[in-house]
Amino acid sequence: MKSTVEQLSPTRVRINVEVPFDELKANFDRAYRKLAKQVRIPGFRPGKAPARVLENRLGRGVVLDEVVNEAIPAKYLEAVNSGEVRTLGRPDIELTKLEDGDLLAFTAEVDVRPEITVPAFGELAVTVDDVELADEEVDTQLDELRARFGSLVGVERPAQQGDFVVLDLSATVDGEDVEDAKTSGLSYEIGSGQLIEGIDDALVGATQGEARTFTTKLVAGEHVGKDAEVTAVVQAIKERQLPDADDEFAQMASEFDTLEELKADLRTRLGRVKNMQQGMQARDKVLEALLAVVDVPLPETAVEAEVDVRKYDALYNFGQDEAKLEQWLAGQDKTREQFDAELREAAEQTVKTQLVLDAVADAEQVEVSDNELTERIVYQAQRFGISPDEYVQRAQQSGQLGAIYADVRRGKALAGIVRKATVTDASGAAVDMDELFGAEEPVAAAAE
Repeated sequence: MKSTVEQLSPTRVRINVEVPFDELKANFDRAYRKLAKQVRIPGFRPGKAPARVLENRLGRGVVLDEVVNEAIPAKYLEAVNSGEVRTLGRPDIELTKLEDGDLLAFTAEVDVRPEITVPAFGELAVTVDDVELADEEVDTQLDELRARFGSLVGVERPAQQGDFVVLDLSATVDGEDVEDAKTSGLSYEIGSGQLIEGIDDALVGATQGEARTFTTKLVAGEHVGKDAEVTAVVQAIKERQLPDADDEFAQMASEFDTLEELKADLRTRLGRVKNMQQGMQARDKVLEALLAVVDVPLPETAVEAEVDVRKYDALYNFGQDEAKLEQWLAGQDKTREQFDAELREAAEQTVKTQLVLDAVADAEQVEVSDNELTERIVYQAQRFGISPDEYVQRAQQSGQLGAIYADVRRGKALAGIVRKATVTDASGAAVDMDELFGAEEPVAAAAE
C-alpha cells in the first residue's frame, strides 16, 4: 500500500491511498464467504459455493463492492497510523480509481489536530483574591450547624424571611388552569429561592389562610416562557427554633467538649475551603492567561460537534421542542441568533481549551494511571447516583471511556501548569500552589 498526506490547511489534510490488488486477497476471501452464506445456489450447500460460481450468479461488481466497502476503512486507518496523522472526526472518503485486478485508490479528507506551540509556563502570572476569614463567617457556619438540630414551631404572625410555610399552589396562563402547577401541602422555606421567581417577595407578610397572587414566567412544562398568574395559599407558618450555642450543644453536635473547640474546628474547615477556592481561582485564571497567548486554528468538525452537543443539552430541558426554547428565549429578551452565537462562542472556547491542554499533556508526557482513572469514574458515578460498574457500562456503550481518560489527562496537565505559574494574591504575596495541589504529580481529584 502506498499513502501520502497532503496538508490542505492547518486543521485539515487529504490522505491519498493506493492499494494493489494483491494486498486484497484476504478481503476477497471474506467477501466470497459472506456472499456464499447470503445466497442459495442449486447444487451447493449454504456457504459452500465456489468463487467463480458466485461471480457468475451475482456478477463481479457485487463482489468488488463488498471488497471495497471492507477494505477502505481498514486501509484508511493503516494510512493514518503509518503517517502519524492525529485525526479529528470522521473522514470524507472518495473512491478515485478501481481497476479490477490491478489497483484500488481513494482519498480521505479529515480534520486533524493543529500544531500548537506552548509557552514557558513560568512566564504566566496571575493575581487571585486574598484569603480572608471573618468571625461572622464562622458564626454563619455555626448557625447552619445549629439549624440541623433545630425544630419547627408554629407561629401566629405574618410570614417573614426564613420561615417555613405550608402552601397550596395553583396557576393560570391566559385565564386557563395549568394542571402541572397545582399542588397542595407543599413545605417551603421563604428566601431559599428554590421554587419559582417572585414567590419569596409575595409570601413575606402573608398570614395563615391568606392567598397571595403574583406573576412569574414559567421555566418548564407546556407553557414554558409564558407569564403565569400564580396563587399561593398559606396553610401554616412555622419558624425554626435553634438550640443555644453552648458547650452542651458542642457535645451533642460534634466530638468536641466545648463551644470554643467546635468554633476553632469550623474556622479550620472554612479556611481549607477558602484556600481551595483560591486554588480553583488560580487554576481558572492561569488557563485564561494560557489561552490568551496561544494561537490555535480550530478544526471545524470539532467545533460543530461541540455545538451539536450544546444544542442537544439546551433542548433537553424543553423536551427537544424548538418552539418551547424559542418561547423561553423570548422571555429572556434574547433572539435565537444571539443564542446560537453565544453557543458557538462557548463551543469554540471549549475546543480551543481541549486542544491546548492536549498539546501540553503531550509536551509534558502526562500519563494517567489506573487509580486516577478509577478515581474519576467513582467521582462521576457518585454525581449521577449510580454504581461505578453501571457508569463504566454506560460509558462503554456510548463510547465515552476515551473522553473520560482525556479529561483526566487534561486536568492533570492544567494542574501542572498552575504549579509552575507565578500566582500572587491581591496583597502581593506569593501563593504556594504546591500547598494547594501537592508537590507530587496531582491525582485526578485534584485536577478536577
